[in-house]
Formats: sequence, C-alpha cells, structure tokens
Amino acid sequence: MRRKDREMDAAFAMNVLERCEFAMLAMTLPDGMPYCIPISPALLDGAVVFHCAQHGCKTDAMRANPDVCLSAACDVSPVPEDFTTEYASAVAFGTAFEVTDDAEKVAALRAICERYAASNMKGFEEAVERSLHRTAVWRIDIDGLTGKRKKVAKGEHDE
Repeated sequence: MRRKDREMDAAFAMNVLERCEFAMLAMTLPDGMPYCIPISPALLDGAVVFHCAQHGCKTDAMRANPDVCLSAACDVSPVPEDFTTEYASAVAFGTAFEVTDDAEKVAALRAICERYAASNMKGFEEAVERSLHRTAVWRIDIDGLTGKRKKVAKGEHDE
C-alpha cells in the first residue's frame, strides 16, 4: 500500500466488509479475461459468503480459477471544498469455494438474509425450502486483507 498513513488493520477491514452496501468481486474468466461484478456479501466464521445463480460467468470463472479479489467501501463522503473524498475501504484476496453441503448453504443464506432482509426473516425457512436446490452459495476464504481510510480535517488539502 502506497499511502501507509491511511493503512488500517485487519479488524477495520473486516468491519468495512460487514458494513458495505455491496462489494465488487474480481476474478478471471476461463478465457483469461478479467471479470468484476457486484455481490451482496455477508461474513460467516471469518469467511465471506454470497449467493448467486448456479450457472453464468461468475460461477464459470470461480470454478476455473478460484483465486479472487473482493473490494468494498463505505462511509464514502465527497469533500468538494478540498477536491477529495472521505472513505473507508477493504480489499480481500482469497480463494472461492462452492458450498455444496445443504446445512452450510442454509447457514450462509441465513447470514446473508439477516444482513440484507432482517425485517423478513419470518419468511426465511419457506424461501430456503423453495429455492435451495437452485441457489448457488460461495464462500471466500480470506488469504490477505487490507483496510484503508481517508478522513479529512476541515480545510485540509491533500496532494
């Protein structure tokens, strides 16, 4: 990381992953082309979990090459008077694994739904029963994690 003065610890980066509205998942397609797509991540037992369709570019890419990079940001606030932006960000490098065990899939889907649909958890069991067979769930085991934050003191001008 070039700006060591903005570097934050792994706990900060995990907090960003917990709070971000979405994250960008970068991977390599089977033909070698880069591919990046937004996902709705949740944390479960120190890993990132997300759901998606069973078929498509994302699943093809992760099956061919499970090395991925996840980038997330929150607390983003433009500071126009200083021509800059405040933010908190995290970058996670890891290995993607398709979750095939039904109990592990349900646990991951519960974590995702508790994060993004907490007000509708009464319908969780029925939704899982209806769609578990057609929903793919992936887990990213984090191999490397960095956090970064930029806070601007009033009137500060960055170079």
